[in-house]
Amino acid sequence: MALRRIHRIAADVEAEFEKMRCSIGRVIDPMLLDVPVNDPAISIALIPAAAQPPVPLSPSSTRTIGDVYDRFIADPKHQWSRRTQIAHATTRKWVIEVFGEETPLSGITREGCRDFVALLREMPKSAHQRFPDMTITAVVAAAKAKGERRLISTANLNAYINRFGGVMNWAMNEGYLDRNPLKGLKLPDPVRKRDKRNPFSIDQLRRIFDAPIYTGCRDDANGYAVPSDQHPRRARFWVPLIALFSGLRLNEICQLEVSDIRLIDGISCFRVASGLSQTGDEKRVKTNASERIVPVHDELIRCGFLAFVESQRLCGETNLFPELPFGHLGYRSTAISRWFSRFLENAAAAAPLTCFHSFRHNFRDGLREAKIDRDIAMLLGGWTTDGRGTAVADNYGNGYAAGTLSEAINAVRFHPLHLFHLHIII
Repeated sequence: MALRRIHRIAADVEAEFEKMRCSIGRVIDPMLLDVPVNDPAISIALIPAAAQPPVPLSPSSTRTIGDVYDRFIADPKHQWSRRTQIAHATTRKWVIEVFGEETPLSGITREGCRDFVALLREMPKSAHQRFPDMTITAVVAAAKAKGERRLISTANLNAYINRFGGVMNWAMNEGYLDRNPLKGLKLPDPVRKRDKRNPFSIDQLRRIFDAPIYTGCRDDANGYAVPSDQHPRRARFWVPLIALFSGLRLNEICQLEVSDIRLIDGISCFRVASGLSQTGDEKRVKTNASERIVPVHDELIRCGFLAFVESQRLCGETNLFPELPFGHLGYRSTAISRWFSRFLENAAAAAPLTCFHSFRHNFRDGLREAKIDRDIAMLLGGWTTDGRGTAVADNYGNGYAAGTLSEAINAVRFHPLHLFHLHIII
């Protein structure tokens, strides 16, 4: 209607201009004056516009960060371990302290996220233990006041960003948010991945396996570092040996059941698997690739490992190492992990960038030295082959026979390390 009327209005305007030109003696066009300016107005019955519903507010302006975070944590798709649950709870606490629980998602800006990351960069190590019941800003202030230089690593900082970013990605999938303001804010880690842990040197391995707990000690509890004529062979004796000659992770070893050492095609093997144990406890693995069969190395057999397993079976034990309790995060490895750090110090075997996990680095190097096929090496160590945990080709066929895996693992040697003093003479 407006487009049709504009021609009439334009004619009226031109007529007004022609009148002004005429009044000052200018040349005019009489045709432009011939406009019925005083025509009666056309009566148009206006149809009232239908009432429009109010425009709904976007979810990002109605959902608060506290509400969304709680919805994310409560999502039943998340099958988290106790450790992961605590990590998410800590991250939520810090996010809420910085941004405010009632802040709408739209209020979580890119600039605000940059400030959050800057705050994390000032966080001291073990803040929740050393500065309990303090907000993140108070912790940072207290650490600065003490001149604290032991800050969290870049890897840990990025872990917090990943967890917070995971909440934002979840909110996007739920339609609460259009973009993730944390995307791209992770910091480059100055420490190369391969430099985060070193394998134990041969000298360190000698010191470890020449310690009193392997040559004779008072007991394997408080007297493990005191030389004596006792030779207890329980968790503290076996766990490091198993790690060196099988590549199993610490918790994979600690949660073994007696039934997890089984004969497959006539070969004794470790069975690493998740699920419920015979006593109803949860058994965990790191990735899907972690579930595997690993033959028992001949060196462990020479040290009497299978005899130990049989003795546990005859005693009616379900867990291979029943003396290992569950830690506060639900892992049997908690106590022995702390003990091993003290053990390294007592054995004069401690060195930078080495810890229990270094045994897996030794095992991987042993596989390389033995020129073991990469596919077999990855399978034995439970290492992933791509971002999803397995390669497509891994889904084809029945995998490697136990005999093939046994031949590969027994090719692993750590010359010139000798453990003759641990061998059982039959």
